[in-house]
Amino acid sequence: MRKTAETQGDEHAALCRQAWDTLIPARASYLADVSPHYDDVLHEVAQRTEHAGSLGKTDIAALVVWKRLSAQTRWVTALMSLPESHVRAVTERAVTAVRDTTLTRSEAARTGRGIIWELPGFRTGDALASAVLTAAAPQRMAVYDRRVQYALDALGLPLTPAPGRYGRYLQLLDDLLHHGGAHADGWTPRDIDTALYWTGRPDPPPSR
Repeated sequence: MRKTAETQGDEHAALCRQAWDTLIPARASYLADVSPHYDDVLHEVAQRTEHAGSLGKTDIAALVVWKRLSAQTRWVTALMSLPESHVRAVTERAVTAVRDTTLTRSEAARTGRGIIWELPGFRTGDALASAVLTAAAPQRMAVYDRRVQYALDALGLPLTPAPGRYGRYLQLLDDLLHHGGAHADGWTPRDIDTALYWTGRPDPPPSR
């Protein structure tokens, strides 16, 4: 028997509520085990972006290091070869988009992601793009990477790699916040992404 949209919605809501049984202890473990200074780079880039309204090549390079991505790739050379003014013009448009409160969070994410796509290094994958957009709007956006994907898969919350994934990811985080009830009080999308990141990490090796 085919499931109705209402039945699928009920099942999704139930999975979102159930996910909080994992998210809450994962977030606590993340805060206990990860240095409070680990995100200093993200915070500093976010502060510069707050004042400048855009990100430059130095800001993007800092986020590459923060995300522990490889800089030995062809796109890095292509990005570094662009004029700083061009990079800032593109990122300024993306910053404006993700800060636009007339758009829903997922719409803003989708629009910002589409804009940042214009730069080398942002045309495949969402890890670096999500870091840039989160630095642009830390209270609205969230970071995505493969560990987050592993966690979502484990929780039964589907997120396919089809185009528009980042916008769908932010919609999923909104769904989690909406269905979290009192559990979600005080949580931001960034809090959820750190909990998902911690949930999706590889199992630690057994102690000897």
